[in-house]
Amino acid sequence: MGMAAESQFHVLAVDDSLFDRKLIERLLQKSSCQVTSVDSGSKALEFLGLRQGIESNDPNALSTAPVNHQQVEVNLIITDYCMPGMTGFDLLKKVKESSAFKNIPVVIMSSENVPARISRCLEEGAEEFFLKPVRLADLNKLKPHMMKTKLKNQKLEEIEEPSKDEIGTVTAAAVVPEIKGSTTTEIEILPLQQDLVLVQQGEQTLSTTNKRKSMEKGISTDRPRPRFDGITTAV
Repeated sequence: MGMAAESQFHVLAVDDSLFDRKLIERLLQKSSCQVTSVDSGSKALEFLGLRQGIESNDPNALSTAPVNHQQVEVNLIITDYCMPGMTGFDLLKKVKESSAFKNIPVVIMSSENVPARISRCLEEGAEEFFLKPVRLADLNKLKPHMMKTKLKNQKLEEIEEPSKDEIGTVTAAAVVPEIKGSTTTEIEILPLQQDLVLVQQGEQTLSTTNKRKSMEKGISTDRPRPRFDGITTAV
């Protein structure tokens, strides 16, 4: 498309009219956007990786199994309202019901100015509703919506792919709960119990020694005896 894909916004354009598709492609390319155009809502879902359930009686039933083709980031979907099979409103609802693509901005186009239709699309989650023919000034309003989507995708990638240091920190923290508190408590208490026994034994030994010294002092011959004058001992 002339510019590197990663430096562009990628827009999925959906319209059953070949003339309108080519017009949207040309205007978006002037706005430096990469454009993928399809002619129906079902093909848009296939491109996103959501395909219609073949066996279901409901033509709008979806299978969430991704199609095995290139994974391409889509920053915005612009779709016609009136299309055979799946309308632009139906496509809007399917995108908003998808957990993987609900954050992609969706813009509806129509050649009919029906207020009830416009209100219903905006209430369902459409970012803008343009009346055909779409002009370049209309598409310039889409850049803030596409930028918001691109920033959200970058933040999600940063969250889903943590650095090696963050992984190491989490792993180290997870090892701590494996040490049981009971084992640690026993290791810490046992030395204290031994110290208490030793202290008690020391106190008993000291008490016995003191008593013995006291008794020895009481019967010692070195102790001076009192002298009593004037006392006679009869034999």
